[in-house]
Order: sequence, then structure tokens, then C-alpha cells
Amino acid sequence: MKKLILAALLATGMAGAAHADDALKAAIASKERTPANVARDGARHPYETLGFFGIKPTMTVVELSPGGGWYTEILAPYLREKGKLIAAGESPKSTSEGARRYADNLTKKIDANPAMFGKVQRGVFEPPREYNYAAPGSVDMVVTFRNIHNWTGLGDDKVREIFKSVHTALKPGGVFGVVDHRMPADKPVVADSGYLHEAAVIKMIEAAGFKLAAKSEVNANPKDKADHNKGVWSLPPVLANKDVDREKYIAIGESDRMTLKFIKQ
Repeated sequence: MKKLILAALLATGMAGAAHADDALKAAIASKERTPANVARDGARHPYETLGFFGIKPTMTVVELSPGGGWYTEILAPYLREKGKLIAAGESPKSTSEGARRYADNLTKKIDANPAMFGKVQRGVFEPPREYNYAAPGSVDMVVTFRNIHNWTGLGDDKVREIFKSVHTALKPGGVFGVVDHRMPADKPVVADSGYLHEAAVIKMIEAAGFKLAAKSEVNANPKDKADHNKGVWSLPPVLANKDVDREKYIAIGESDRMTLKFIKQ
């Protein structure tokens, strides 16, 4: 029976990007989005990515480490009327000055546009200090975009705590959607490069009680060989090398990325 259920979930995941969701299209097309964020749509494929995860407007969704709010601008209006978005990031009361700054920046963004963000709930996700963003078993989906490579620097034990917190928050059968920078399988992972092996990420997350339901190549970029002298930050949008080989990095585009859908077992 479990194999049949997994097969059904796998099929659902594979078909997710093809489903029609006018509300999601409208959220992505909104004129309220930051123009610089809209410019990245061609590299980040928000409609296909969220569709692949199987998102629905009636869901309770947690976005872990929303950063500058690139995906928050899409998720907030999409979930506003029928669902719920929990933006889980740093605490404004954190002992870390940097964390407080991130929290304050997100607060300013949310407060500046109540029409878009007015119903967004805030939660604290500040590894390794605090995980207080959702009641156990209350969430349909957790998503995180280009963050796991940062968490791995905390060490294996702390990464396990992070994924355990996600597992605890999700309902049985809930979805954990992940996007991150991908190192080619035949190359070693370079410390602080921002890249990870896809197989290693799958192993870490499955060890926390998840099962990989599907993989997508929607965010793949075969031009990215992950061999840049300043890691993934050499590429757009950061362009860490500034004018050095700038045109080369622009031609490569944003990083090659794994896109993974997990199910809570």
C-alpha cells in the first residue's frame, strides 16, 4: 500500500508544473511586485516551481528564511484570501545584530504594503537558536529557496534539528519543497561555494523522516559548471567579481539548481 501511495505522490509531483492555477499566475503577474524581482522570473520559474510542489491557494504554507522576500511577494497575495502564509525568519529580539537587521528589513517590507502582505503571519526560524514558527502538525507545505547551503555550515547535528522542526510542523503527508544550488555529482563540494550535491541533500532530508516524492529540472542551468572563484555568488544577481569576467557570468545566468519535493512520512 505504501508503494502505491508513493507512486501516486510521485505522479502528482511530476504533473504539478503543468496544472493550471489562475490565482498563482495572477500573483506572479501582479504590478505590486518589485520590478527587480520580476526581472528574475525567467531564471527562477516561480509558476513552474510552486506548481511542481503542488501548492494550492487554500493551504497553510511556511516559507523558511524568506530573506528579501522574493517569493514572499508571490506567496502572500496567492494565499491571502483562502490560505495562510507564515514567513519564518529571524527574530526582532535576537541576540544577533545581523539577525535583528534581517528581521527589521522584512518587517519594513511587510508594513510598507499592507494590501499585499497584510495577512502574512510571522514566525521565528533562527537556526541554531530558535524554531518557533508553527504548531505541530498544522502546516500543509514548507518551502525554502537557496538556504540549505547556509545551514550546512552549522554542522550535521544542527541541520538535523532544522529538518526535524520542518517534519514536526507539517501535517502527515505534508510537502517540503526545496530549491538550492547544485554541485555536479562528479565534482567535490567546495567549502563556502554555495553549492551542494543533490544526493547529499536528499539523504539529509530523508533521514529526518521524509520521502523524496519527485525531482524537477525546471531550475536547471547546464551552463553553470559550479567552478567559479567566488562560488555561486560570482553569478547573477550578485556578480561578486564585479567587472572581472562580468559578461561571462551574465551569459551563464543564475546557478544550476536542484528542485526537490519531499513528503512527510
